[in-house]
Amino acid sequence: MRRLILGCAIVAALIYAAVALPAPPIKGPATLTATAGDQRVVLSWPASASSGVTGYRVYRRAANGKWPTSPLASTSSLTYTNTGLVNGTAYTYRVTAVAGSRESKPSPTATATPVASGGPCGRTSSPPAQYDHVVWVVMENKAYGSIIGSSSAPYENQLAAQCGSAVNFFAETHPSLPNYIAMTSGSPQGIADDNPPSSHPLDVPSIFSQLGTNWRSLQESMPSNCLLTNSGQYAVKHNPAAYFTNIRTDCNALDVPLADPPDVSARFTFVTPNLCSDTHDCSVATGDAWLQTFLGKVFASAEYQAGKTAVFLTWDEDDSSHSNHIATLVAAPSVAPGTAPTATFNHYSMLHTTEEMLGLGFVGNATSATSMRSAFGV
Repeated sequence: MRRLILGCAIVAALIYAAVALPAPPIKGPATLTATAGDQRVVLSWPASASSGVTGYRVYRRAANGKWPTSPLASTSSLTYTNTGLVNGTAYTYRVTAVAGSRESKPSPTATATPVASGGPCGRTSSPPAQYDHVVWVVMENKAYGSIIGSSSAPYENQLAAQCGSAVNFFAETHPSLPNYIAMTSGSPQGIADDNPPSSHPLDVPSIFSQLGTNWRSLQESMPSNCLLTNSGQYAVKHNPAAYFTNIRTDCNALDVPLADPPDVSARFTFVTPNLCSDTHDCSVATGDAWLQTFLGKVFASAEYQAGKTAVFLTWDEDDSSHSNHIATLVAAPSVAPGTAPTATFNHYSMLHTTEEMLGLGFVGNATSATSMRSAFGV
């Protein structure tokens, strides 16, 4: 009987060994960082937490948005440089870990947009007397500390290091609309709400009227030109040109849906991301990724490469709990990397500076506002 029991145990052990559970899945890299260079992207990631990992596979998303089944590269290191890329084009990657025939699930994705060598700033030692183009990009409802120094905004912090960032920049008021009107006309014009143009027809000077027809407003997700009401991810309260009745005819031609690539050929271009891209409804990380792609195309444009284009990236207001202290970044070929003036500026300063750079007069409170030209080298 004992021999029978022992034999059964041996048979059971052999059967168990034959049908043993497969090895547990291996873990891929927990994070992935993509850093843009000139026609290249450098990827880096932490080691897999699993034992037995012998290498990693790098995948790059195809132009049609699909992930290929074959890796772009295989490597045993924790970094990979993808070269021969097109500047101004966004590239998205993910990485898996490999142990023998097993492959992990992919890491989180990372996106980078290659730019010309040295970044967009610090290419010249002095600014032009007058600029051909100035571009504004306006984001939403984030305090200075939610952007500068935040791990959720790697691109914006990279841009601040490559170009310039105002340490003490403030919006005028709350909510959104009066700030948009103030930054473009030099005054909130008595507005204290976010109502549509039908509630606030403004027949006052603005930077748009100063330029005649040599301006453009690019509105992401706006279904049709100069739309005066909300639609989906488009918010008319973020489109100041739609409120000025004295430019309505020009608005119908020049206030247009954002296209790809963006057209920054006008002397002044006002850019409004949609409610997700501008972080009004979505995360700081979402807006950071959007800016990396969008500004990469602006910096790669013929206008910027010609050397007489400047870009201002600002926020309309803070989160209502930080005294309206907001981030504002300035990029131009003459801006020295890492410029960070501590002087106090506001949207009127940005308007005054832009009017100076384009050789215009001043409107409203921009007349007495502090210029940012010398502080940023523009």
